[in-house]
Amino acid sequence: MSEIGRLAIVLGFVVALWGIGASVLGALRRDSRLVDSGKHAAYAFSALTGIAVLALLSLLLNRDFNVEYVASYSSSTLPIWYTISALWGGMKGSLLWWTFILAVCNAVVQLQNRHKNRDQMPWVTATMLVVGAFFLSLLVFITDPFERLPFTPREGSDLNPLLQNYWMTIHPPSLYIGFVSTTVPFAFAIAALATGKLGDTWIRTTRRWALFSWFFLALGNLFGAAWAYVVLGWGGYWAWDPVENAAFMPWLTATAYLHSVMIQEKKDMLKVWNMVLVILTFSLTIFGTFLTRSGVISSVHSFTQSGLGPFFMGFLIAILVISIGLLVFRLPLLKSRNELESVFSREAAFLLNNLILVGIAFTVFWGTIFPVISEWVRGVKITVGPPFFNRVNAPLGIALVFLMGVGPVIAWRKATAQSLWRSFAVPAGTGLFAGALSFVLGVRNFYAVLAISVASFALATVWIEFWRGMRVRQAMMGEQPWTALSRLIGKNRRRYGGYIVHVGIVMIFMGIVASSVFKLELQRSMKVGDAATLGGYTVRYDGIEFENDDHVERTYARVSVWDGEGPNAVQIGEVLPEKRFYKKPKQPTTEVSIWSTLGADLYVVLGSYDPESQLAVFQVFVNPLISWMWIGGLVLTIGTGVCMWPSYAERTATVSARAPAGSRPA
Repeated sequence: MSEIGRLAIVLGFVVALWGIGASVLGALRRDSRLVDSGKHAAYAFSALTGIAVLALLSLLLNRDFNVEYVASYSSSTLPIWYTISALWGGMKGSLLWWTFILAVCNAVVQLQNRHKNRDQMPWVTATMLVVGAFFLSLLVFITDPFERLPFTPREGSDLNPLLQNYWMTIHPPSLYIGFVSTTVPFAFAIAALATGKLGDTWIRTTRRWALFSWFFLALGNLFGAAWAYVVLGWGGYWAWDPVENAAFMPWLTATAYLHSVMIQEKKDMLKVWNMVLVILTFSLTIFGTFLTRSGVISSVHSFTQSGLGPFFMGFLIAILVISIGLLVFRLPLLKSRNELESVFSREAAFLLNNLILVGIAFTVFWGTIFPVISEWVRGVKITVGPPFFNRVNAPLGIALVFLMGVGPVIAWRKATAQSLWRSFAVPAGTGLFAGALSFVLGVRNFYAVLAISVASFALATVWIEFWRGMRVRQAMMGEQPWTALSRLIGKNRRRYGGYIVHVGIVMIFMGIVASSVFKLELQRSMKVGDAATLGGYTVRYDGIEFENDDHVERTYARVSVWDGEGPNAVQIGEVLPEKRFYKKPKQPTTEVSIWSTLGADLYVVLGSYDPESQLAVFQVFVNPLISWMWIGGLVLTIGTGVCMWPSYAERTATVSARAPAGSRPA
């Protein structure tokens, strides 16, 4: 199987080079045969990378320890799901997985556009194959995932214990899909620049791809936060780690792009800016890949230091030089037809939204690379920690949520005083009331009160938009409330799906604010039968138990959870915080246990313990509204699905486009 996999990546690299040459020459010469050859090369590239992935997966499942990658990231006792996830658990496998996802995206794009965008598709094909050829070149010439050892170890080294978690099966794939799929809008942007066809066609073509990549970037970040929350044992979910930042930055710029393209579509403005955002988003995904594989920045998420950093940096520079060069060359064709008429307009709100998002991205970028720059310039490595990121980004985040309430509702071109009052009187009153109520109830943190106010304001605007739209349909169509609401959403999926996404974002925002500002913590040494109280909960230590199998030794504490304090407390459940010791590699881990409700999470960590006396040290946290983050992610998913689901008109148009000449759809 290793020979098949090796042959597949070599042939895939050759096919990619052929496809690049055929597509570019075909486009320049207007030779349809060369263009078709490039398209077929894209399909062949997808098939060959698929064969390579299947070959490596087969080697992992068959425990072929003669293959260096298999020996390094699996073992005979590793459970099947973690064996599968070992496919992307190491550097070599992750590069192959990245290339495979790109190849699938390329094949889907070819199928979607086989009857349209004929002038642009050769350049799209060439761009995507260039990216694919780069990744395959690393696998062919630098770091072979099918490399065999001169001997066969009796046992593999096993997957890192921190990666032996169910989130490993969904977090990296989600993030990779988000990263890789940004290539599609980037490729169409390059094609538009190359052909000079700089209207809205490329934006309409890639609208769902941009939303698709944004969605999986959002999921990847949320899944990563959930993973850190349940595994690392520090009571938090986001530490502004460099690799966390690398995943966050392209999501920010992708969010800015999704909003700014609305201005281009409606008002024929911000053409240059949208090009910059597309280029920046894709470049940030390559930058993130560079961070995880170069070793220049310390991170708990990084792969081991390798020699790939210079290659990724060179590729990133080449991308920026070519992209910016094409952009400058086409600047005369990218002039906007209209100008901003008023600061009190939807265009201005979206533009300010963009500036804040890019500002946050720049802040995160600067904080991430500053230690490296400091070390290069001064020889001193300065650590930039959470206080910097929180201090700078907290007010920007609050401003962003405020604009989420303003942007979708305020009028295009210029809002009048009357329209502003009609649109925002009730939401503003709701926000002020919520802030005042929180203060009366004891909230004294300025940012918390402000966050509650702007979140309530944003939710109120969404509620009113749904309510008004539903009432209009009821009055005009005589429909029942639920029917009117569902048809309202169905008639304008992009608009109302976006509102649902905003609700999800606000829920995540409130979860972040509450868990950051109102978090409670205690650490206590306890004997069996001892109890401790925190945040309205009582925890009682009931004993230590042990389990052992061929793969791991488990030591877990039985801790009963009580609602309330003293004699009136009522037992509501039990948590089982663990210490695990993995036998290969010989490494301990901490497994937290969480009692979760809508209001708060009771988060219990088992620290040190004495097996004989059963004296144990526990760390206990109460994290308010953490569950709102995960529920917000679900709401975001629903909203994205509504946005992406094609309307009846779009489905009809697709059927008509596919129908033979002279025929009519049934």
